[in-house]
Amino acid sequence: MPPRKPSPVGAHVPVAGGWLKALAYAEEISAAAVQVFVSNPRGWALSPGDPAKDEEFRGRCADAGLPVFVHAPYLVNFGSPTEATLRKSVDAVAHSLARGAAIGARGVVVHAGSCVAGAHRDDAMVQLREHLLPLLDREGPALLIEPTAGGGQALCSAVQDLGPYFAQLDDHQRLGVCLDTCHAFAAGHDLAAPGGMKKTLDALVRAVGRGRLQLVHANDSKDPLGSLRDRHESIGAGHIGKDPFAELFRHPATRNVPVVVETPGDAAGHRTDIELLRSLRDA
Repeated sequence: MPPRKPSPVGAHVPVAGGWLKALAYAEEISAAAVQVFVSNPRGWALSPGDPAKDEEFRGRCADAGLPVFVHAPYLVNFGSPTEATLRKSVDAVAHSLARGAAIGARGVVVHAGSCVAGAHRDDAMVQLREHLLPLLDREGPALLIEPTAGGGQALCSAVQDLGPYFAQLDDHQRLGVCLDTCHAFAAGHDLAAPGGMKKTLDALVRAVGRGRLQLVHANDSKDPLGSLRDRHESIGAGHIGKDPFAELFRHPATRNVPVVVETPGDAAGHRTDIELLRSLRDA
Protein backbone atom coordinates (compact mmCIF):
# COMPACT_ATOMS: atom_id res chain seq x y z
CA MET A 1 0.00 0.00 0.00
CA PRO A 2 1.43 3.43 -0.94
CA PRO A 3 2.33 5.73 1.94
CA ARG A 4 -0.42 8.00 3.15
CA LYS A 5 -0.14 11.43 1.60
CA PRO A 6 -2.45 14.35 2.25
CA SER A 7 -5.24 14.17 -0.32
CA PRO A 8 -4.86 17.20 -2.61
CA VAL A 9 -7.87 19.50 -2.21
CA GLY A 10 -9.04 21.73 -5.03
CA ALA A 11 -12.07 22.72 -7.05
CA HIS A 12 -13.86 22.68 -10.34
CA VAL A 13 -12.45 25.77 -12.06
CA PRO A 14 -14.03 27.88 -14.82
CA VAL A 15 -12.31 27.77 -18.22
CA ALA A 16 -14.03 30.76 -19.83
CA GLY A 17 -11.23 32.88 -21.18
CA GLY A 18 -8.86 29.98 -21.67
CA TRP A 19 -6.48 27.74 -19.78
CA LEU A 20 -4.34 30.54 -18.38
CA LYS A 21 -7.36 32.09 -16.67
CA ALA A 22 -8.31 28.68 -15.33
CA LEU A 23 -4.84 28.31 -13.84
CA ALA A 24 -4.98 31.83 -12.40
CA TYR A 25 -8.29 30.96 -10.73
CA ALA A 26 -6.79 27.76 -9.32
CA GLU A 27 -3.89 29.74 -7.89
CA GLU A 28 -6.23 32.37 -6.44
CA ILE A 29 -8.19 29.75 -4.47
CA SER A 30 -5.06 27.71 -3.58
CA ALA A 31 -6.36 24.63 -5.39
CA ALA A 32 -4.10 21.58 -5.30
CA ALA A 33 -6.30 19.70 -7.81
CA VAL A 34 -8.62 20.90 -10.55
CA GLN A 35 -11.57 19.70 -12.55
CA VAL A 36 -12.55 21.33 -15.86
CA PHE A 37 -15.01 21.11 -18.71
CA VAL A 38 -13.60 20.73 -22.22
CA SER A 39 -16.92 21.52 -23.93
CA ASN A 40 -20.29 23.05 -23.12
CA PRO A 41 -21.48 21.14 -20.03
CA ARG A 42 -25.16 21.66 -20.91
CA GLY A 43 -25.02 21.14 -24.67
CA TRP A 44 -23.72 18.81 -27.35
CA ALA A 45 -21.33 21.17 -29.17
CA LEU A 46 -17.78 19.79 -28.95
CA SER A 47 -14.84 22.17 -28.94
CA PRO A 48 -11.81 20.95 -30.90
CA GLY A 49 -9.46 22.77 -28.55
CA ASP A 50 -6.06 24.18 -29.45
CA PRO A 51 -3.25 21.58 -29.37
CA ALA A 52 -0.59 24.15 -28.51
CA LYS A 53 -2.62 25.62 -25.66
CA ASP A 54 -3.60 22.15 -24.44
CA GLU A 55 0.06 21.18 -24.32
CA GLU A 56 0.98 24.37 -22.45
CA PHE A 57 -1.75 23.71 -19.88
CA ARG A 58 -0.61 20.11 -19.52
CA GLY A 59 2.97 21.18 -18.96
CA ARG A 60 2.10 23.84 -16.40
CA CYS A 61 -0.06 21.43 -14.42
CA ALA A 62 2.65 18.78 -14.53
CA ASP A 63 5.27 21.26 -13.35
CA ALA A 64 2.98 22.33 -10.49
CA GLY A 65 2.10 18.74 -9.57
CA LEU A 66 -1.56 19.64 -10.10
CA PRO A 67 -3.87 16.64 -10.73
CA VAL A 68 -6.39 17.40 -13.49
CA PHE A 69 -9.80 15.84 -14.15
CA VAL A 70 -12.35 16.43 -16.90
CA HIS A 71 -16.10 16.39 -16.33
CA ALA A 72 -18.11 15.16 -19.33
CA PRO A 73 -21.28 17.07 -20.32
CA TYR A 74 -24.30 16.62 -18.08
CA LEU A 75 -26.48 15.48 -21.00
CA VAL A 76 -24.52 12.24 -21.44
CA ASN A 77 -26.79 9.26 -20.80
CA PHE A 78 -25.94 5.76 -22.01
CA GLY A 79 -29.26 4.51 -20.64
CA SER A 80 -31.38 6.75 -22.88
CA PRO A 81 -33.79 4.99 -25.26
CA THR A 82 -33.45 7.93 -27.67
CA GLU A 83 -31.04 7.07 -30.47
CA ALA A 84 -29.87 10.65 -30.96
CA THR A 85 -29.06 11.06 -27.25
CA LEU A 86 -27.18 7.76 -27.23
CA ARG A 87 -25.14 8.64 -30.30
CA LYS A 88 -24.32 12.11 -28.96
CA SER A 89 -23.37 10.59 -25.59
CA VAL A 90 -20.83 8.32 -27.27
CA ASP A 91 -19.38 11.26 -29.19
CA ALA A 92 -19.25 13.48 -26.10
CA VAL A 93 -17.44 10.92 -23.93
CA ALA A 94 -15.02 10.03 -26.73
CA HIS A 95 -14.30 13.75 -27.11
CA SER A 96 -13.83 14.21 -23.34
CA LEU A 97 -11.43 11.28 -23.20
CA ALA A 98 -9.40 12.57 -26.17
CA ARG A 99 -9.20 16.11 -24.81
CA GLY A 100 -8.49 14.70 -21.35
CA ALA A 101 -5.51 12.83 -22.76
CA ALA A 102 -4.33 16.01 -24.49
CA ILE A 103 -4.28 18.00 -21.24
CA GLY A 104 -2.87 15.18 -19.11
CA ALA A 105 -6.06 14.47 -17.16
CA ARG A 106 -6.05 11.54 -14.75
CA GLY A 107 -9.70 10.78 -15.39
CA VAL A 108 -12.94 11.79 -17.06
CA VAL A 109 -16.04 11.97 -14.85
CA VAL A 110 -19.29 10.68 -16.36
CA HIS A 111 -22.68 10.61 -14.65
CA ALA A 112 -23.96 7.05 -14.38
CA GLY A 113 -27.12 7.81 -16.35
CA SER A 114 -30.70 6.62 -16.25
CA CYS A 115 -33.46 5.01 -18.23
CA VAL A 116 -36.76 6.85 -18.57
CA ALA A 117 -40.37 6.13 -17.68
CA GLY A 118 -41.61 3.24 -19.77
CA ALA A 119 -38.11 1.97 -20.56
CA HIS A 120 -36.76 -1.25 -19.05
CA ARG A 121 -33.71 -1.05 -16.80
CA ASP A 122 -32.26 -4.30 -18.16
CA ASP A 123 -32.39 -2.92 -21.69
CA ALA A 124 -30.62 0.23 -20.54
CA MET A 125 -27.85 -1.82 -18.92
CA VAL A 126 -27.36 -3.85 -22.11
CA GLN A 127 -27.16 -0.60 -24.02
CA LEU A 128 -24.62 0.74 -21.51
CA ARG A 129 -22.36 -2.23 -22.16
CA GLU A 130 -22.72 -2.05 -25.93
CA HIS A 131 -21.80 1.60 -26.23
CA LEU A 132 -19.51 2.36 -23.28
CA LEU A 133 -17.30 -0.72 -23.26
CA PRO A 134 -15.71 0.09 -26.66
CA LEU A 135 -14.70 3.51 -25.32
CA LEU A 136 -12.95 1.85 -22.38
CA ASP A 137 -10.94 -0.31 -24.75
CA ARG A 138 -9.28 2.77 -26.24
CA GLU A 139 -6.17 4.30 -24.70
CA GLY A 140 -6.70 7.34 -22.53
CA PRO A 141 -7.52 8.54 -19.02
CA ALA A 142 -9.59 6.53 -16.57
CA LEU A 143 -13.36 6.76 -16.90
CA LEU A 144 -14.81 7.69 -13.51
CA ILE A 145 -18.45 6.77 -12.96
CA GLU A 146 -20.29 9.24 -10.75
CA PRO A 147 -23.41 7.85 -9.02
CA THR A 148 -26.30 10.29 -9.29
CA ALA A 149 -28.65 11.71 -6.67
CA GLY A 150 -31.27 9.08 -7.46
CA GLY A 151 -33.97 11.03 -9.23
CA GLY A 152 -35.80 9.47 -12.17
CA GLN A 153 -34.85 5.94 -13.24
CA ALA A 154 -31.21 6.12 -12.11
CA LEU A 155 -28.93 3.29 -13.20
CA CYS A 156 -26.57 3.93 -10.29
CA SER A 157 -27.24 6.17 -7.28
CA ALA A 158 -26.53 4.15 -4.13
CA VAL A 159 -22.90 3.05 -3.93
CA GLN A 160 -24.08 -0.58 -3.89
CA ASP A 161 -25.34 -0.02 -7.45
CA LEU A 162 -21.73 0.34 -8.58
CA GLY A 163 -21.21 -3.44 -8.30
CA PRO A 164 -23.64 -4.50 -11.05
CA TYR A 165 -22.78 -1.38 -13.05
CA PHE A 166 -19.09 -2.31 -13.11
CA ALA A 167 -19.91 -5.97 -13.76
CA GLN A 168 -21.85 -4.92 -16.86
CA LEU A 169 -18.59 -3.35 -18.07
CA ASP A 170 -16.46 -6.39 -17.18
CA ASP A 171 -14.90 -4.51 -14.25
CA HIS A 172 -12.70 -2.90 -16.88
CA GLN A 173 -9.28 -1.83 -15.63
CA ARG A 174 -9.85 1.76 -16.80
CA LEU A 175 -13.04 2.12 -14.74
CA GLY A 176 -12.99 4.16 -11.57
CA VAL A 177 -15.41 5.95 -9.27
CA CYS A 178 -16.06 9.61 -8.57
CA LEU A 179 -18.05 9.91 -5.34
CA ASP A 180 -20.12 13.08 -4.94
CA THR A 181 -21.04 13.51 -1.27
CA CYS A 182 -24.16 15.56 -2.08
CA HIS A 183 -25.36 12.88 -4.52
CA ALA A 184 -24.73 10.13 -1.97
CA PHE A 185 -26.63 11.99 0.74
CA ALA A 186 -29.53 12.75 -1.62
CA ALA A 187 -29.63 9.07 -2.64
CA GLY A 188 -30.09 7.99 0.99
CA HIS A 189 -26.60 7.47 2.44
CA ASP A 190 -26.72 9.16 5.85
CA LEU A 191 -23.32 10.79 5.79
CA ALA A 192 -24.37 13.14 8.61
CA ALA A 193 -24.87 10.31 11.10
CA PRO A 194 -21.91 9.30 13.30
CA GLY A 195 -19.92 6.79 11.25
CA GLY A 196 -22.12 7.41 8.21
CA MET A 197 -19.27 8.42 5.93
CA LYS A 198 -17.24 5.35 6.92
CA LYS A 199 -20.23 3.08 6.35
CA THR A 200 -20.76 4.52 2.88
CA LEU A 201 -17.11 4.24 1.88
CA ASP A 202 -16.94 0.69 3.25
CA ALA A 203 -19.94 -0.19 1.07
CA LEU A 204 -18.28 1.39 -1.96
CA VAL A 205 -15.14 -0.70 -1.47
CA ARG A 206 -17.23 -3.86 -1.07
CA ALA A 207 -19.05 -3.05 -4.31
CA VAL A 208 -16.06 -2.40 -6.59
CA GLY A 209 -12.89 -3.20 -4.65
CA ARG A 210 -9.97 -1.18 -3.37
CA GLY A 211 -8.36 1.45 -5.55
CA ARG A 212 -11.42 2.22 -7.67
CA LEU A 213 -12.26 5.47 -5.88
CA GLN A 214 -10.14 8.00 -7.77
CA LEU A 215 -11.88 11.33 -7.15
CA VAL A 216 -14.22 12.85 -4.56
CA HIS A 217 -16.60 15.72 -5.19
CA ALA A 218 -16.87 17.27 -1.73
CA ASN A 219 -20.19 19.10 -1.59
CA ASP A 220 -22.59 19.76 1.25
CA SER A 221 -26.33 19.44 0.53
CA LYS A 222 -29.02 22.12 0.52
CA ASP A 223 -31.67 19.42 0.88
CA PRO A 224 -32.24 16.75 3.55
CA LEU A 225 -31.27 13.10 3.50
CA GLY A 226 -32.92 11.07 0.74
CA SER A 227 -34.25 14.12 -1.10
CA LEU A 228 -33.12 12.81 -4.52
CA ARG A 229 -32.20 16.42 -5.26
CA ASP A 230 -28.75 17.45 -6.46
CA ARG A 231 -28.32 20.89 -4.91
CA HIS A 232 -24.85 21.65 -3.59
CA GLU A 233 -24.07 23.80 -0.57
CA SER A 234 -20.83 25.18 0.88
CA ILE A 235 -18.96 22.82 3.19
CA GLY A 236 -20.54 22.85 6.67
CA ALA A 237 -23.47 25.03 5.62
CA GLY A 238 -25.83 22.24 4.57
CA HIS A 239 -27.50 19.12 5.94
CA ILE A 240 -24.30 17.02 5.89
CA GLY A 241 -22.26 19.38 8.06
CA LYS A 242 -18.49 19.65 8.28
CA ASP A 243 -17.58 16.76 10.62
CA PRO A 244 -18.31 13.96 8.11
CA PHE A 245 -15.69 15.43 5.81
CA ALA A 246 -13.05 14.88 8.47
CA GLU A 247 -14.21 11.26 8.56
CA LEU A 248 -13.88 11.09 4.78
CA PHE A 249 -10.19 11.99 4.92
CA ARG A 250 -9.51 9.33 7.57
CA HIS A 251 -10.88 6.44 5.52
CA PRO A 252 -8.36 4.14 3.76
CA ALA A 253 -10.34 4.38 0.50
CA THR A 254 -9.44 8.07 0.17
CA ARG A 255 -5.70 7.47 0.55
CA ASN A 256 -3.98 9.92 -1.83
CA VAL A 257 -7.31 10.53 -3.64
CA PRO A 258 -7.88 14.10 -4.89
CA VAL A 259 -10.88 15.98 -3.51
CA VAL A 260 -12.53 18.85 -5.39
CA VAL A 261 -15.38 21.13 -4.41
CA GLU A 262 -18.23 22.05 -6.74
CA THR A 263 -19.87 24.37 -4.25
CA PRO A 264 -21.81 27.53 -5.16
CA GLY A 265 -20.22 30.93 -4.96
CA ASP A 266 -17.21 32.82 -6.20
CA ALA A 267 -13.48 32.44 -5.74
CA ALA A 268 -13.61 33.66 -2.14
CA GLY A 269 -16.20 31.02 -1.29
CA HIS A 270 -14.25 28.27 -2.99
CA ARG A 271 -11.08 29.28 -1.20
CA THR A 272 -12.96 29.15 2.12
CA ASP A 273 -14.27 25.67 1.35
CA ILE A 274 -10.80 24.45 0.40
CA GLU A 275 -9.26 25.91 3.55
CA LEU A 276 -11.94 24.28 5.72
CA LEU A 277 -11.46 20.89 4.07
CA ARG A 278 -7.69 21.11 4.52
CA SER A 279 -8.12 21.94 8.19
CA LEU A 280 -10.36 18.90 8.62
CA ARG A 281 -7.88 16.76 6.70
CA ASP A 282 -4.94 17.90 8.78
CA ALA A 283 -6.60 17.87 12.20
